[in-house]
Amino acid sequence: MLERGLDRETQSRKSEILLFLFLTFILIPGATVGFIGAYGFVIWIYQMLVGGPPAG
Repeated sequence: MLERGLDRETQSRKSEILLFLFLTFILIPGATVGFIGAYGFVIWIYQMLVGGPPAG
């Protein structure tokens, strides 16, 4: 009975570490690149509709 509890704890810890690595190195950087790309796309479309960058 005690071995099953330790096995579940080990499995839970392993899945928690894998989830942390996935979030840290794949999901958050990917979402950041996606949001920055989407923002640039919105600015590009806006400039096409309005007539280019503002004259400074």
